[in-house]
Amino acid sequence: MMELQIIGMERGWVGTKGLLTQAIIFILLIGMPSALNSQTMDLSASKIVCFEKKDPLVLKSISVLREEVAKRTQIELDRTNKWPKDNHPTIIIALAGKLEKIPQEFREILEAMPDISDEGYKIVVVEKSKMVIAVGKDPRGVLYGIGKLLRKMEMGPGTILLPSDLKIASTPKYPIRGHQLGYRPKTNSYDAFSVSQFDSYIRDMAVFGANSIEIMPPRTDDDVSNVHMKLPAVRMIAEQARIADSYGMDVWMWYPNMGSDYSSPDSLKLEIDERRKVFRAVPRLDHLFVPGGDPGDLDPDELFKWLNTQAKVLHEFHPNAKIWVSPQVFRPTAKWFEAFYEQVNKKYPWFGGIVFGPWIKTPIAEIRARIGPDVPIRRYPDITHSLSSQYPIPKWDLAYAITLGRECINPRPTDEKIIHNAFDQYAQGSISYSEGTNDDVNKMVWSDQDWDPNTPVVETLRDYARYFVGPKYTEGVAQGLMALEKNIRGPLLTNDGVLRTLQQWQKMEQGASGDVLGNFRFQMGLIRAYFDAYQYRRLLYETQLEQKARQHLLLASKTGSRIAIKSARETLSRAWEEPIMAEWKKRCYQLTDDLYKSIGAQLTVAKYFAAAGRGNFIDNIDLPLNDSMWLLDQLSIVEKDSDENGRLLKIEQMLHRTDPGPGGFYDDFGSPGSWIRVVADHSWDEDPGGLSTPRVSFGVGLKGEEWVHEITAKGFDGQATPLSWMNQVTSLYDRPLKIVYDNLEPKGTYIIKVAYTGRFQSKIKLTAKNILVHDFIKTGIQPIYEFQIPPAAIVDGVLQLDWTCGEGERGSQVSEIWLINDTNQN
Repeated sequence: MMELQIIGMERGWVGTKGLLTQAIIFILLIGMPSALNSQTMDLSASKIVCFEKKDPLVLKSISVLREEVAKRTQIELDRTNKWPKDNHPTIIIALAGKLEKIPQEFREILEAMPDISDEGYKIVVVEKSKMVIAVGKDPRGVLYGIGKLLRKMEMGPGTILLPSDLKIASTPKYPIRGHQLGYRPKTNSYDAFSVSQFDSYIRDMAVFGANSIEIMPPRTDDDVSNVHMKLPAVRMIAEQARIADSYGMDVWMWYPNMGSDYSSPDSLKLEIDERRKVFRAVPRLDHLFVPGGDPGDLDPDELFKWLNTQAKVLHEFHPNAKIWVSPQVFRPTAKWFEAFYEQVNKKYPWFGGIVFGPWIKTPIAEIRARIGPDVPIRRYPDITHSLSSQYPIPKWDLAYAITLGRECINPRPTDEKIIHNAFDQYAQGSISYSEGTNDDVNKMVWSDQDWDPNTPVVETLRDYARYFVGPKYTEGVAQGLMALEKNIRGPLLTNDGVLRTLQQWQKMEQGASGDVLGNFRFQMGLIRAYFDAYQYRRLLYETQLEQKARQHLLLASKTGSRIAIKSARETLSRAWEEPIMAEWKKRCYQLTDDLYKSIGAQLTVAKYFAAAGRGNFIDNIDLPLNDSMWLLDQLSIVEKDSDENGRLLKIEQMLHRTDPGPGGFYDDFGSPGSWIRVVADHSWDEDPGGLSTPRVSFGVGLKGEEWVHEITAKGFDGQATPLSWMNQVTSLYDRPLKIVYDNLEPKGTYIIKVAYTGRFQSKIKLTAKNILVHDFIKTGIQPIYEFQIPPAAIVDGVLQLDWTCGEGERGSQVSEIWLINDTNQN
């Protein structure tokens, strides 16, 4: 087998004492997928040799190896502290500083490999001696070396195989690598976990290189308990901390400011007493993360005064713990940020660093420039949400936004690597924002990227498939997960690859054992394959039905309005009266049941008591994918007109709703074709969070509705809304939204009709080439506005429209534009 050599030099990060640390990651040979392995070593009859007798993490790591091998192979590997006397297959586990009992010839092999640093490891297979040697720089390095070993093993009943030319020396690039495991009702599965399930899941994350978990206190912006929770929250977070500590992992806690008044002595006492109870309950706590907002909203001076008070309480129980804070605020102002960064740079002894997470206005590069070089940054990436989030799926098709929703099962391996690598140089690693197991693939990708940003995504996915599902599925599941990501890219109507993705998963399903079919990781990929294909076929079907219904209405002047309306209604109603692909929908429901049984995943509200608008995407499985709701509402209005001519006129107006007239332009920013008019200073790869570049958003958000959990059919005066109102081009905060029209009539007269819909209700103004079109107005009150374009703005035939928000607003959102040529209308 050919050697694969990858040598990567870390870009460097700034340590807490201001020293520039450099680490080199050497990966000399990565185990290749089983289909390509020409040689393997059989370890089925091997023994584990380890001379370490006292270190608890080394001993725990050996237990991990033995238990995970036994789980998959039913082989109990014996452990001894004596060097084997014969040529017997052996796995040697050791600490780098304690190699004196290993024969010189093997030490020389290890010494010839590149050096490793903290948490690093070396793994080498010495085929002629039937030896596998795994050496950790420190006890954590032993754990991660064993994790890598497990990931490369091909394990099945009675079988343990390992590539015979495996040779790795690796050190993690970033010191913070972890994921949030909040035990609260809002999550889509964690709230149903037992203690043993948390142990298993935390172990899985350690196998993929994570060294931290983040827990939550009992009181957050959520209920205290629900029907799923096995233990009271304060007891479960104590168990989570204990489990993490047993794996040598750091414990973080996300603790929002939920108090009503942090200046009142009485209110402050309640907050302090609560924290004292929580901090006392957890056996380990290394870092406390307090968000500046979302939830909570304190002035920076008051915030840091409160953090100073918290530090004293925290240090009563965890004297070395640090407090980290994020500049996270929904409606930020320049004054707020100035005060915040002034506080950050005061160098409080308890201060740990800055957290960069969702809804932070300042780009991470700018934050790095504004804080002292000795202040570390930790990323807090939202890997769990697909829309209305820190890193939404770019230009997502509305059909998926409507059905898969905000918190679906969402493997995005390629996207996550791009997002990670766009900004990793500014931080010391990350602990992800997660709301459950829906983002399981994304977790492992982030951990691998935090370990080495040069790791190919497919390598992580092959390890994921081999280790979690089985070596038989290494390539099938790895490529199947990549295919699921391709399913959600671009317009769904033309994505015939969705059906091939289902066929690939069905083929694996047909030959799968009961264990594989009961494996939640296989189930998650399978349900998405069925769900996506079902939505693809429904979209084709419902799009065709809508066009047929519109054709009936176009003939209304010949057939009569009432006959046309009746025919249109009957055609549209076939979507639910004569549904298609019922077997695929049925399979989705079966897998919904299976996932609840296997991992506690709550994909529906009624049956499994999911938090509404979160992970319950199965509830959306039959939401309309065409404009039938709006059309049917409009037809009800048309029918109330007692005059035939009046009805025909209303039908014509309805059918021509998007017509801008001769010489005019119409754009629906849910359509990819309309995005050619949007000015973007950066590509998505450069700015995946959309802090400087327009992004797509979803939700109607009219009549003062501040938060849209799901895409809804009703939105204004109780009437159904057109699909085009359900997504928008969005520019966050006070970043200008620029849209350009060219080839206009230079001396023409134009009117702009614009639809302001979306989640945000912001004060926005519109200018054209710096000429005011309208001053600040509050959006969300009515959907459509109409304004005259100043003639001076189009004298060269080009019209640049600029929307901006006032300070502290959420952003500018536009769903539709009609640019009407009014030159010859009078």
